Amino acid sequence: MTKKILVFLEQRESQVKKSSIETAKLAFDISSKMNYEVEAITIGNDIDKLEEVGNYGIKKIVHYKNPQLENYSNSAYKKILYDHIISTDAEIILLSGTSLGKDLAPYVSAKLDCGLVTDCIALEYQNGELIATRPIYAGKILTDVRITSPRKIFLIRPNVFKAEKITEEKAQVKIVELENVDLSTKVIEINKSNGKLDVAEADIVVAGGRGLHGPENFYLVEQLAEVLGGAVGASRAVVDAGWRPHSEQVGQTGKTVSPTLYIALGISGAIQHLAGMRSSKYIVAINKDKDAPIFQIADYGIVGDVLEIVPKMIEEIKKIKS
Repeated sequence: MTKKILVFLEQRESQVKKSSIETAKLAFDISSKMNYEVEAITIGNDIDKLEEVGNYGIKKIVHYKNPQLENYSNSAYKKILYDHIISTDAEIILLSGTSLGKDLAPYVSAKLDCGLVTDCIALEYQNGELIATRPIYAGKILTDVRITSPRKIFLIRPNVFKAEKITEEKAQVKIVELENVDLSTKVIEINKSNGKLDVAEADIVVAGGRGLHGPENFYLVEQLAEVLGGAVGASRAVVDAGWRPHSEQVGQTGKTVSPTLYIALGISGAIQHLAGMRSSKYIVAINKDKDAPIFQIADYGIVGDVLEIVPKMIEEIKKIKS
C-alpha cells in the first residue's frame, strides 16, 4: 500500500485559505522526495474553485460536505478528520498553523497517540526522516525536531512557504455528503472588519505601538497599510490598552506573522512581540528611542517620531504609485 501524506485544507466563507494552499504545495514538495502519495481533505459546504488546488500538486481532494459545516465546529471537524486519517492510514498529516489548525491538531494527535510539531518554518526530508525546524525561546533559537512515532502531524506557520503553481491540472474532487454531524460545539457567528486583511496571512503588515501616543493616531497605521496594500497589526500594549482589537495583535500571545515586509511604528520590540514577527523577510522600524530592541533585528531603521515621519512616507508612496 502506498504511503500517504494528508493535507487539511481550511476554508473560510467558501474559499480555501491561502495558508492552506501554501501547506498543500509544501506537501507536494515533500511527497516528491519521499515517494509518498499526497491527497487533501476539506470540510465545509460549498467551496469555490476547490479543484484549482490541483495547480499546486494535489491530485485528489476529499470534500466532506454539509450545510451545517460551513462554519467551524470543533466536535464535527475533529471527528471527521480523525476518521479520515484512520480510513486512509495516512502517515504524515499537515495543517496550517491558524487558530483552527491549532485547535484541531492537538486533539487528533492525542487521539492517534502520535507526535505533533507546531509552528514549523521548515520541513526537510533528510536521511530517510522528516526534520521540522521551529523557533523556541521567543524566537531566539531555531531547533530541529524529529518525530519518532509512526504517524506524524505538523502545523505549518502561515506565510513562510510560497504557494507557487506547478501545473494547470485540476484536482479530482470527491464529495462525501454527510447526513449527520456532531454539532455539540459550533460557531454561531463570525464578526470581522469588512475589507480588512487577516494580519496572519498578509504579505505586508504595518503594526503600531505605544509610540503613537493614543488610539486617535492609529489612522496613520491604517493609511500606511492602505497605500501599501497591507494589513494593520498592533503590539500587546496597544491591545491591552483597548486601542485596537485582539485580532490585530502580533506577538507571543497574539498572532505569528511572516510577511515579506513588516513595518513597526512606535514599537520598542519586547521579546514577546519579536517572537511573533522576527521571521518577516524585511523589517522596517521607526522609533524615537535609538536603543529600542526592535532596531537589533530591523533591516532598516529610522530614529524619530512616527507622527512626523509616517505622514511624509504616505505622501511619498502615493506620489510613486500615481
